[in-house]
Amino acid sequence: MTLATRFALRELGLTIEVKRPRAVRSIAVVLCGVALSATASDPPIERFIEATSPDDRIARSAMAQIAAAWKDGYAAMFVDMARLMRRLPPRVSQLPEIPFRIDDDPSAQRDDSAATLFERENSGSPIRRRLVGFLERQTHHSFGGDLNRWREWMWTLPYDPHPEYAVFKGLVYAQLDPRFRNFFPAGVPATIRLDEIDWGGVRVNGIPPLRNPRVLPASAATYLGNSNVVFGLLVNGEARAYPKRILAWHEMATDRLGGVELTIVYCTLCGTVIPFESRAGGRAFLFGTSGLLYRSNKLMFDEETKSLWSTFEGVPVVGPLVGTGVALVSRPTVTTTWKEWRLEHPDTTVLSLETGYERDYAEGAAYRDYFSTDRLMFSVSKTDARLRNKAEVLVMRLTDRTQPGLVVPVAIDTQLLRKHPVFAFSAAHDRFVVVTTPGGANRVYRTDAELAEQRSGPTIVDTTGRTWQVTETSLSLRGSPGVEAPRLSAQRAFWFGWYAQFPQTILIK
Repeated sequence: MTLATRFALRELGLTIEVKRPRAVRSIAVVLCGVALSATASDPPIERFIEATSPDDRIARSAMAQIAAAWKDGYAAMFVDMARLMRRLPPRVSQLPEIPFRIDDDPSAQRDDSAATLFERENSGSPIRRRLVGFLERQTHHSFGGDLNRWREWMWTLPYDPHPEYAVFKGLVYAQLDPRFRNFFPAGVPATIRLDEIDWGGVRVNGIPPLRNPRVLPASAATYLGNSNVVFGLLVNGEARAYPKRILAWHEMATDRLGGVELTIVYCTLCGTVIPFESRAGGRAFLFGTSGLLYRSNKLMFDEETKSLWSTFEGVPVVGPLVGTGVALVSRPTVTTTWKEWRLEHPDTTVLSLETGYERDYAEGAAYRDYFSTDRLMFSVSKTDARLRNKAEVLVMRLTDRTQPGLVVPVAIDTQLLRKHPVFAFSAAHDRFVVVTTPGGANRVYRTDAELAEQRSGPTIVDTTGRTWQVTETSLSLRGSPGVEAPRLSAQRAFWFGWYAQFPQTILIK
């Protein structure tokens, strides 16, 4: 039976109707007397959507008008639409919570072989092939149905989108979830390319954040094995462990620790956990998972303004908060084993398995196929072959001592850090040391002290014979109260994910 969904877009004066038997077949737009703000040289966005019409006459007319004014910046609009146009296997019709399925399904293992791409192209709808064929004629490139190739080509071009591209993206993505429209109002300010924002395969908060999760004392966490991976956090003397096996299914937890409201963000695709304070600019924010990605890194959003935020930087990148100067403060965390964290913090609490959700919280169950290969699930505009895509690096953004406004991104290969438990380096006109435990926890401190290469338990001796105590907050000099080297916020990440965001990064390996 044909499904029909109508969205009244009062702010645009448009009515959208989507008709699809088990899949998106077309998107039809009807003007209601309100003009869009595209320039005279840019076709109105309804022409682009009419290119998906099942009526070939309407589609040909629309594409003729687009071709007459063509610029390569329009390619993103065709890629966005083509991605939705796909036939469904019959079994999908039995899953009403997933209205249709598109390519790059994150639950499936990617295979970029030529045969798979050919099959993917030929399993698409006729409308998808029409859109791709038009792209090939206009750009003189022959990437066929390989939408990732089209994206990679687009990203090599200067960013010159249709002036209403944000509105268009909101209209198209609203077919997946009407709430996506909230992120792309007319004239929305942005510091990133909107054509690099991609759908991650879920609706808004489709990966449900944990809100004030239940916790247990360490002695009661019998479900955890000694070697299980946890993300350890200490705030104002209160310690808590967030097991990877739980957080990987939720990718976000809003929590209160040491009297501080926190948003702990985990991007499984990039392998990064960052705890942020939830207050910034004098106001509290409630964050959620947008369901969108930028360079394979999740974009979170705040419920208050519907701005999209970078989860690496903790700053708004699309929406009303862009340009306001608001930024989140990150807290230091470590990736380590449950045994090591528990020994270092015997009074720690840890998340309970009683999350309110039914998930397979076994160690390694979430994203097992993704973590087991070096292949990517989503395209990024830049990669670097100096390390494997998913090689783990310790990453940080350092403020230059001589230029406070200059931020220097740094990545250190964790294999190097395992070989050198006390590793000193210089960057941003400053000196730092990384202390690595047998369990793999990395802690970064700013210090000029010349420390020995080896550590003895929680202490390190420097070249003058002085002893330094290693703590979660600082390196403190024994016998000299107040003499401390402060700890900096640093996280683990996959090399590809960090490099895609910060290609100017300094790599130490």
